[in-house]
Formats: sequence, structure tokens, C-alpha cells
Amino acid sequence: MKYEILKNKIIIHSKEDFNPQHILECGQIFAYEKNGVNYRVYSAAYSAEIIEREKCYEIITERPSYFENFFDLDTDYSDIKRKLSSFEILKKPIEFGHGIRILKNDLFEVLVSFIISANNNIKRIQKIINALKQECTGGKAFPSQQQLLRLSVEDFYRIGLGYRAPQLYKALRQFDESELASWRNLPTKELRTKLISLSGVGPKVADCVLLFGFSRKDVFPVDTWINKMYNLYFPPLSDREKIRNNLVSTFGDLSGYAQQYLFYYQRSSEKE
Repeated sequence: MKYEILKNKIIIHSKEDFNPQHILECGQIFAYEKNGVNYRVYSAAYSAEIIEREKCYEIITERPSYFENFFDLDTDYSDIKRKLSSFEILKKPIEFGHGIRILKNDLFEVLVSFIISANNNIKRIQKIINALKQECTGGKAFPSQQQLLRLSVEDFYRIGLGYRAPQLYKALRQFDESELASWRNLPTKELRTKLISLSGVGPKVADCVLLFGFSRKDVFPVDTWINKMYNLYFPPLSDREKIRNNLVSTFGDLSGYAQQYLFYYQRSSEKE
């Protein structure tokens, strides 16, 4: 994909492989705002505004190198889409969500955000995350582990986490934020087991953290939308772990990409 980095912006010259609506509204991130056709996205302590021009997108930010990596701009999505298009089930989803890119977001932010996301809707997740940021950093950045450790279970209830309040409180005491980067060295299966051992992290949340935090593409998060999709196009199953394993066997190391195209298409189609 052709792009260029200037002092305070990135110019994306390929709209076919980059679309902010597809990227930000496909379920992988909650810290963003939409203003007409433009977006502002937040990650860790940084932000960027994405502006649509006639023939390009401009990513306006003081940290262009951070967002070059964040949007994974060096990965060849044209080649990924070409490979996945050999599966008939993916042809329409890829055409529909052609501008999806899987983000490389802050690991700690991803883990906490997806614990909050369990059995939750996007607007409520965004409200909770914004409240946490306001409580801990005055809204300026996603809180660190040390900042969140200062909050009580009652604080989490007050902020709106509901039954997730004690889960997040406990999870924050089961690992150290500084250790997360070293977990990248673990095989996917071992890392998945380690994540599931944390309070509030089930199989689906673990797979989301693996995909959106650890950039593991050999996983396939299964939620309500993927469950519906699977039972429309494959021999019916009710066991989501079996559904997950069957989809990983089908798509292999491209599973994470396939999941995003299928999830975004299925959810958008149902809404329409």
C-alpha cells in the first residue's frame, strides 16, 4: 500500500486497502469518535484524526511513527485479500469490508478493554472506558495498571462495570503490565491458556486479546455474529469452542483476518 509520512501526518494513497470506518467499526477497538466521515482514534496516550480527501486519507498526529505501526501500514492487505478470496464464503465480506486492517494497539489497553467488553455493547463499553480515563488521567490517556490499582471494586461499580467490577479488580492483581511484552514469546496455545486463567477472561475475550493485542492471526474469536455465520454456512454446531477450532483449521494462519471480514459483514448485514 502506498503511503507517505510527513512531520505531523501520514498520507494514505490507497483507499482500497485503508478505510477508517471499516477499521474502527469492525469490533477491534472502542476508543474512537466519529465526526461525519472523519474519525479521531485514541491509543495509550496518543491520538490521531483521520480525514478523508478525494483521493486519499490523511492521518493527522504528532506521533506519525506510532500510528504507522498502529495501523500496520507495512502489511500487504492486497495479498491477504487475494489469498482469502479463494474461499467462496469470504468473497462478499472482503468486498464489503475491503478497507479493514487489524490494529496493533497497546497491549494493556486491549486486555482491559476486552475484559470490559464481555457481554456488553459498544456504546456502553466506550462510556465505561471514557469514565475510567476521566477518573485516572483526566481523560488524557488510557490508565496505567498502577492508576487502575488505586481504584476499589466500589469505584468500578460506580463507573459502570456492573458484574465485571470484581473481575477487573481481581485480574489487575494477577499480572504485571511490564510482563505483557514478554508474553509475546509464548506459543499461541500456551498464551491463550495463560490469558483464560485471568479473572474475566473467557475463550472469546482471550482470542480477541490474542488477535488485537498480540497480533496472533491463528485465532478466531467466536461471538454471537460468528456463531450465526457459522451455522448458516457450515454443518450446525452449538459448541463455540468446536466452531472456533473448525474455523482455525479452515483458515490457518489467516484466521484472524478472515474473522474480521466475516464479523464485520455479518453484523452489518444483520443491522441493515
